[in-house]
Amino acid sequence: MNATSYSKIGAKHEATVKLDAAVFGVEANHQLVAQAYRTYLANGRSAHAKTLKRDEVAGGGKKPWKQKGTGRARVGSIRVPNWKGGGIVFGPTGNENYTLTMPVRMKRAAIRMALSLQADAGQIAVIDGFETDGKTRSAAAVFQKMGVSGHVMLVVGEKNEMLLRATNNIAGLIVVSANYLNVYNVMNSDLIVFTTDALEAVSSWLGDK
Repeated sequence: MNATSYSKIGAKHEATVKLDAAVFGVEANHQLVAQAYRTYLANGRSAHAKTLKRDEVAGGGKKPWKQKGTGRARVGSIRVPNWKGGGIVFGPTGNENYTLTMPVRMKRAAIRMALSLQADAGQIAVIDGFETDGKTRSAAAVFQKMGVSGHVMLVVGEKNEMLLRATNNIAGLIVVSANYLNVYNVMNSDLIVFTTDALEAVSSWLGDK
C-alpha cells in the first residue's frame, strides 16, 4: 500500500511512500469499526436532558375539586402525570451514564481497520514535515498547493502552540497527535495527512514494531 508524498511546502513528490501493511493493510471488520465509532460518540455524550417529576412541578397543592358529587373522576392534584403540565413518568433525570467501554486491543484493531479502509480509498498522504511561523496564511498555502479540500486531518508527532495557532482557523482542518488517533476522526476525514515522524510513531504504536 502506497501513499502520495509531499514536500514541506506542499509540492508533490514523484515517488510515493510505502505504508506499513500491519497498520494500513489490514482486512476490515466493519462491525468492529462501527462499535468503536459508537463508543467514541457515547463517551462524548453529556446527560443534560432532565424532566420534572410530579413532586418537582410547581403548583398543584390544592385539590382541583371535591372528591364526590361532581360527576367527574376523582383527582388529587393538577400536576398528576396524565394531565397537561403535570410531572413526567420515567423521564431523563440528568444522571444517566452513557459511557461505553472497549478493550484496548479492540480499540487499536479498529483504528488499524479504519486506517486501512482510508488507505484503500486513496485518502492517505504523507508530508515531509509541517513547519509554520504561526500564521494561518502560510499554513493554508501549504494545503492549497497540495490541492486538498474538505475535511482534512493532519497527524503530527507532537502538537505545539505555533502549529495550533496557524491551523485553528482553517476550515475543515483538524490537527491530531499520532498517539491520539481515533476511529471517529479517521472515518470522518476526506484526507488524512501524516508527517513523516507521525507515520513512524503510528507504525510503532499500532504495527508490529
